[in-house]
Order: sequence, then C-alpha cells, then structure tokens
Amino acid sequence: MHPTTDGPPSPEAARRAVEAVWRIESARILGALTRYTGDFELAEDVAQEAIAEALAAWARDGEPAKPVSWLLAAARRRAIDAYRRRSALDQRFATLAGELAEGEAHSGTEPPPDRANDLPWDPDRIDDDVLALIFIACHPVLSPEARVALTLRTVGGLSTEEIARAFLVPVPTLQARITRAKKTIAAAGVPFELPPPEERRQRLGGVLSVLYVIFTEGSTATSGDQLLRADLAYEAIRLARTLAALLPDEPEVHGALALFELTAARFPARTTPDGEPVLLEDQDRRLWDRAAIRRGQAALNRASALGKGLGPYGLQAAIAACHASAVSVRETDWELVVLLYEALGRVAPSPVVELNRAVAVAMAQGPQQALAIVDELADSGRLSGSYLLPSVRGELLARLGRTSQARAELQDAARLCPNIRERSVLLRKAAALDQGGRPGGEGGAVDVS
Repeated sequence: MHPTTDGPPSPEAARRAVEAVWRIESARILGALTRYTGDFELAEDVAQEAIAEALAAWARDGEPAKPVSWLLAAARRRAIDAYRRRSALDQRFATLAGELAEGEAHSGTEPPPDRANDLPWDPDRIDDDVLALIFIACHPVLSPEARVALTLRTVGGLSTEEIARAFLVPVPTLQARITRAKKTIAAAGVPFELPPPEERRQRLGGVLSVLYVIFTEGSTATSGDQLLRADLAYEAIRLARTLAALLPDEPEVHGALALFELTAARFPARTTPDGEPVLLEDQDRRLWDRAAIRRGQAALNRASALGKGLGPYGLQAAIAACHASAVSVRETDWELVVLLYEALGRVAPSPVVELNRAVAVAMAQGPQQALAIVDELADSGRLSGSYLLPSVRGELLARLGRTSQARAELQDAARLCPNIRERSVLLRKAAALDQGGRPGGEGGAVDVS
C-alpha cells in the first residue's frame, strides 16, 4: 500500500481514489468478474461490496499500488463467500475458491507477492472481457431502453442516479429496469463470452444503435430544460473509442466514432453561457473544437479505407464533416450534403432522414423543392406527432413568404416540442414573423445543427 498523492490516508482521499478508479476501470473490473463468476448480477454485487471495502481500507492504509488488482482480489473473496453461503459443499465453490492463503479470506490486503498468479484471471487482459460486456449489455433479448440503461451502468460506470437523471425517469424505475435486464440475461442463459465473428457482425448494429441513442440524447436532449447533456454525449464518445480500439477492422464503428466527434466539436458554440440554443448559422465557428474535428476526420478516413463504401453512421459522419470544413452556412457544400442524404436514405431509409434531406435541398435548390418533399412526408403520416416536421415546414413557408401559415406551423411545433430550450426558439421564430422577420436569420437558413 502507499499513501495517495493527495496527502495522508483519509476518508475523503479514499473516496476520490475509489471514484477515479471505478470511473476509469469499471468496465474491465465488471468484465473480469462476470467471466470469473459466470453470473452477471453477482459480479456487480461483489464489485460494489469491494468498493465499500476499499473505502474503509484505503482510508486507513492509503491507495494500493495496484488498485484494480486490489478490487478484483476483494471482489473475488466476496464471490467465494457468496458461494460458501449458498452451499459449503458446492462443487462450484471448490472450483472457485481453491486453497486460500491464511488470512486471505478476511483481510483487505492484496495476495502475497509469491501468489501473484493466484487470481484465475489476468487483470491486464481486458480486451475480450470489455468487448464481451458490451455485447451482453446490448444483447437482443433486452428491450432498447434496457440495453441503454445496462450499457451505461456496466460499461459506462454511471450510477443509477446519473442515468435516471439523464433520461428523466425516476430512480426506482431505472433500478427496476436494470434489475429486470440482468434477470432476463440470466434466464436466457446468455454466456459471458464473445459471440462468434459472424454473429458479432450481426449484433454489432444493436451495439452501435445503443451508443447512438446515448449520444443523440446527449447532443439534443429529448425533453427537459437543457439542450445539451454533454456528459452523456462524451460518455458515448468514450464508449465508441473503446469499441473502435477493440474492433479496429469494423468500418461502421469508426463511422459512428467519427459522427460523434464531429458533432460534439460544435458543442462549445451550440449554446450561450446561460444555455440558450444558438442556430448553426449564428454559431461562432472559432469556438468549434478543432482537435475533435481532426479526430473525427481521422476516424472517417479509417471507415472509408476499411469498407466498400460508407454505412449509415459513416454517411452521417460525412455530412457532419461537410459542416465542420465549411467556413459558414452559406459556403457549405449543400449539393454534396443532398447527395449524402440521398445515399443515406437508400441504406437506412427513415422519415427523419428524408426530412433532413429536405432541409439540405432547401439550402441547395430553394424552399419550393424542399416543401414538396416535406408535404409528401406530412401526407404519409410517418412523422405524425413529431415537432420536427412542422418546424421545418414553418421555416420553408416563411422563406416562401407564406407568413401566416408559417407562424401556425412554428406554433404547432412549439406545442409538440418537449424540450423547453428548443420550444423557446420555435416561439421566438414565430414571434419574429409578426415583426416581418424570417425565422432562420440571414437568408432564412433552416437550422441543421
């Protein structure tokens, strides 16, 4: 053991040390414990018990030289105790426990140096464990909501309180969702192992969709009084980086990472200091994160080099790259953006993609051509109840001089919009029409950020 760098051992220093280790290493710890115990729920339980033990021991003795190994050893003893309680004669307990060194079952110390290999796993072997944990948390037997919650809890290391706050659900609801997810995985007999390569490719789409949902919620919150939930978006980026490191030859993983990086690069300019949204054309592009843009472009180049054409995430990243490389909205290559949305509509058709294509068409060819696309969408009813369609339609009608219709559409969009910040923007746009202005500022540009 050695004292923490913050000073002598103390409860506060121990808490900071434990929190730091858990935030960074939780995925590999839970992955190793799940493989070790074969029980997803038990792995999390003994990990939490080990954390509680560390808070006391590290406050007394200081942070250990190898905190991950310390936590794994403590959790292993807790797992052994759990199996002992279940059945002292259970063969599985005998297999797991082996022969314990004297005092090891109860002390908070690391295994003696001459027993460094006593753990039935290698704390430095993380790739397969973390990857398996991601695939288990995103297993298709779970509902999409459960996959998101379990991924953030086990792979992201977020607390149930943090996840509940991010998705605006009560903590008990979120806890019940996670508990059901773990029981569903256990009941389905999901093994803790990487699926075979062919199945891995089939399930990778589900994994990426979970990360996409997390990032999207962080970049534009569905509801509440914040436009951005940056911590949530950055957590999705961290998970995507982990996935890209573990699956370096999967182009869509790099495409998703590129999309996240390029989109997050605009965060510093997307809101005012008090949280008010700033439309794309009004953003100070000098505030955009150039390092994130470079990382995103590098990931996009990697995706292009690996695949036979970009997939859905790669195409969205290419669109984001068009914005990142342009010096203004006016000088954006809107014709290329239209082509990219057309390609995206072929590989991943959806009404939202079609609506975004209409926005790009409005910028490249004018509002009349775009309005025809939007009206067709409205007639189909595929975006019924969404604020997005009347929002875009109101912008287009305003650019065509149909002010009263535009105002009605924007007011309708505000009524449907659950996010307070976005709602206020829509209402301001509607009010601007009463004063003879246009809702999108210079040139009436539709916001595509």
